[in-house]
Amino acid sequence: MKTFKAMLPLLAVITSIYVTGCASKAQSTQEETADTLQLPVFTLTTRDTVIQKPYVADIQALKNIDIRSRVRGFLEKVFIDEGASVQKGQLLFKLNDQEFKVNLTKAKAALSNAVADAKATALEVDRVKLLVDKKVISKSELDVAESKLSADKATIEEARSMVQSAEDQLAYTYIHAPFDGIVDRIPLKSGSLIDEGTLLTSLSDISSMYAYFSFPENEYLQYVRKRKTAPGKTSDKVRLVLADGLDFPYEGDIETVEAEIEQKTGSINFRARFPNPQKLLRHGATGKLFISTRADNVVMVPQQSVFDIQDKSYVYLVDKNNQLHMRAFVPQTRFSNYYIVKDGLKPGDKILLEGTQNVRDGMIIKPRKLSRDSLLAMK
Repeated sequence: MKTFKAMLPLLAVITSIYVTGCASKAQSTQEETADTLQLPVFTLTTRDTVIQKPYVADIQALKNIDIRSRVRGFLEKVFIDEGASVQKGQLLFKLNDQEFKVNLTKAKAALSNAVADAKATALEVDRVKLLVDKKVISKSELDVAESKLSADKATIEEARSMVQSAEDQLAYTYIHAPFDGIVDRIPLKSGSLIDEGTLLTSLSDISSMYAYFSFPENEYLQYVRKRKTAPGKTSDKVRLVLADGLDFPYEGDIETVEAEIEQKTGSINFRARFPNPQKLLRHGATGKLFISTRADNVVMVPQQSVFDIQDKSYVYLVDKNNQLHMRAFVPQTRFSNYYIVKDGLKPGDKILLEGTQNVRDGMIIKPRKLSRDSLLAMK
């Protein structure tokens, strides 16, 4: 009994130490639980998707030409307004033609004189030939007369060409539309003195439009190989997004590829053609072309899960104990809000969806289930 009483103080000390230790452990566990972040975790799967990659497009009219004067003179009348739609053959401009009418009259008169001279010379040839046949004069006289007739005939041809030139010059005072199109700005007004070659306006055929864009050499090779080995995986149809960010309502077709790769840029130019029935597209416009390529059974990583360190892409893998591990991977391409994985990740891997800036390698987290809205947004 005395021995038991003597041990009471020691038991009290041991009990106090045990209780204190348990309380400290419980407090530590509580703090650890409170500090554990609750973050969304995403399980990687394979998916079939359509990749749409943008390319800067230079949009040009089917035909775009300068309308210039072919003769010098005063601009007498302008028959159209800027921005007007015109038909092939429609009269656009008229220059003063008085001087050209005078020149045509002179040319016709010169032609008539040449024809008259030739007729007279022909009669002389017939007379000389008769005299030669009668041996009144020598044959050399006939040769001279025939030579003069040949010269007169040449003069006739020259006069005819002068008439044709004068007629052409007169016709050039009337300037017509060479095709259907839209008239551009008209810098000169009626009464202006214009020289040969002066720009009067521009005319654009915008019934259809060309869109030129460049492919890097490596993408060009991939495009050609996919078309040959898997025709359905790369489409010749292209989508156009205009400068205001809205889609052009009609799809285009890739028509041609240039013959050479440009050495300075390492790219090759493509041309697509778009219908333009509403005349929305204009010559010189810009936009972005999107080419669709099918990608089957690919692993896709959301963009918000990825962070870069020294030109390498990383994600945080989440193991069965909810511990984070940095994992580098090689992206094949990027589109929309995703990376398509080339190497380093596989289906079934669990990764941290977001919050990479608030965690570190080896940290333990509490996975948070993704909401239905979040899952739908990622599809």
